Amino acid sequence: MRIRFALPAAVAAGTLAVVVATPAHAAEYSSALKIKGAQYDAPGRDSNSCSTGNSTGEYVTIKNYSRTATVNLKGYVVKDTTSTNRFTFSSNHYLQPGDYVKLRGGHGTDSDADNVVYRQNCNFLWNNDKDTVYLYKPSGAHADTHAYTRSRDDGDGNGYISFHG
Repeated sequence: MRIRFALPAAVAAGTLAVVVATPAHAAEYSSALKIKGAQYDAPGRDSNSCSTGNSTGEYVTIKNYSRTATVNLKGYVVKDTTSTNRFTFSSNHYLQPGDYVKLRGGHGTDSDADNVVYRQNCNFLWNNDKDTVYLYKPSGAHADTHAYTRSRDDGDGNGYISFHG
């Protein structure tokens, strides 16, 4: 008899563990858009001069990880730890399932064909030693966040960190 009671209790405990574990995992993936990676340190000597600088070499890649939904980036916000460096997608830019966009520093022409949007600002967005990359939905809800430090996360020292493959 005890075996019959022990088995349902073990099953119930296993179910409870799954239910408790699921919300934490589900919360992490509540948005189809995720920060795929960041080139937080542009190649070369840092210069935010609009005419001769290298701020266009700094970018964050945002990918649509949905298998079915197309997502419009209009209204999404990307910012750093201090919130003084931020960018709001002000135009329609549609990401098909599996598609991505690179949000680059500096000035340039936005292009759906080249999957690029420019900040139209020559100041760097990310710190070279450590920072946090935040992505917010148009509603203000959190979509994704990744903190990094050069020493911990950039083993090859190339200034690029991948967050979601």
